[in-house]
Amino acid sequence: MAWREYHEFTKHSVQSLRRARKYLDWSNMPDPFRHYEGVPILDLPADPPMPQARAIDVLRGGAGSTLANDGAEFLSQLMFYSASISASKRVASTGGIYALRVNPSSGNLHPTEFHFCTRGLLEWPDGLYHYRASSHMAEQRGIGDFAGKLTDTDDPLAFVLTSIAWREAWKYGERAYRYCLHDIGHAWQALTLAARAIGCESFGLGHFLDDAVSECCLLNHDEWPMLIVTLHGPSIPLKVVDSAETVLFGGQPNRLSDEQVSYPQIEKVHAATKVHSQGKILFAGQPRQNRRGETKLPSPRTTDCIFGEVVRARRSALDFRGGDESISLSELATLLAVTEEPLLADFATPRFVQLYLYVHRVNDLAPGVYRYWPEHAELEKIKQGDQRLVAAALSLGQDLAANACVAFSMIGDFENSARSCGDRGYRYVHFEAGAIGQRMYLAAEALGLRATGIGAFFDEEVQRYLNLNSEQGQVVYHFAVGHPVPDLRLEA
Repeated sequence: MAWREYHEFTKHSVQSLRRARKYLDWSNMPDPFRHYEGVPILDLPADPPMPQARAIDVLRGGAGSTLANDGAEFLSQLMFYSASISASKRVASTGGIYALRVNPSSGNLHPTEFHFCTRGLLEWPDGLYHYRASSHMAEQRGIGDFAGKLTDTDDPLAFVLTSIAWREAWKYGERAYRYCLHDIGHAWQALTLAARAIGCESFGLGHFLDDAVSECCLLNHDEWPMLIVTLHGPSIPLKVVDSAETVLFGGQPNRLSDEQVSYPQIEKVHAATKVHSQGKILFAGQPRQNRRGETKLPSPRTTDCIFGEVVRARRSALDFRGGDESISLSELATLLAVTEEPLLADFATPRFVQLYLYVHRVNDLAPGVYRYWPEHAELEKIKQGDQRLVAAALSLGQDLAANACVAFSMIGDFENSARSCGDRGYRYVHFEAGAIGQRMYLAAEALGLRATGIGAFFDEEVQRYLNLNSEQGQVVYHFAVGHPVPDLRLEA
């Protein structure tokens, strides 16, 4: 299968790193913001109401409520807490400033774009929109019932999350497609959890006709649809739907770089993972194992931190303090519990990702490698002893994997996903890993900790160290949680 060829080709090894390009052309760095010229711009109200539900409650399946009075305020609230700019950093050497967003991204390069179709929102025109994150506005690309062309539901909102692979490939080369898929998982959960915090539910659609969705959403050739997310619920301010003639505004997308380099392996695997005919996913793989461990986790903690504050404060840790600082076993239980809430999507009925932990400093838990068995909230010890040097070495020598209190290897069952979904399943495993990462990001922030995703690791060495063959799964993502080193470049 094409996914296997791509995955093998993009594995990190000492030899592959020696062959890799040694410089980045900063003058050709892609613009991290997409916008369209020549289309109407609709303002989203500034400073929308903050979701007051407790963050851990939302992560555990609880719902909040919204104070929005009309469609514009509802959209502003939803986007402000799922996709907007949240802070800025200043580069000391140049004085340059760059933006951070509430949804994380590999290398802060942000390949993901948010397009959405509205139907029946109060005091808001039905149509097709693109969220302009740089200014918190909605670009109107068309009028009419675009949502009805995307889904067979009557939900008032349908989001299309897209990827611009060049933004990641500029820095990470052929491996960048993996990171694009991770980022879709993060963005998916950022949107889903923000929606839940303001009182509505969502459902993800991964199985769709790619080219038809691209055409419906007027996407540029460099931008690929990855996931459709529909929203519904009593908190969405609605009106009676009026039939309107379809009018296309289109718009001219901004040029991201003076020169764009082609990466054949990315283009090949993306083409192979497209869906070209209608149909439903028929899961034919083996069910996930249900085993036991010798360490029973305590009840998860909760905190009074509210969702809106947690989302706006979330940052990716650049490193952790190390030393003797630890986390409690109940805090670890919280991090793990939030990953097991249902992922509502057509591809997420079976779960494809298993968590392995490199425990460094967790109170009442001996250092070692553990496997998490969520059905019983138990940990199975795989290896004992200090794992700090190993965790860093496996993560391409990055010290943050050692200085964290706990690091994770997410092991994806690619074989099982491929049996059910063909090459398309390669996307779904990465989406799930990114979704798990997003949930741990927010849980860590709510606990007064910080987290970071790690997309770079020595693939085969992780497999060997955990004594896994390909049928048992392959590493798809690394993650780390601990007490962060302050980042003095933050300005807001």
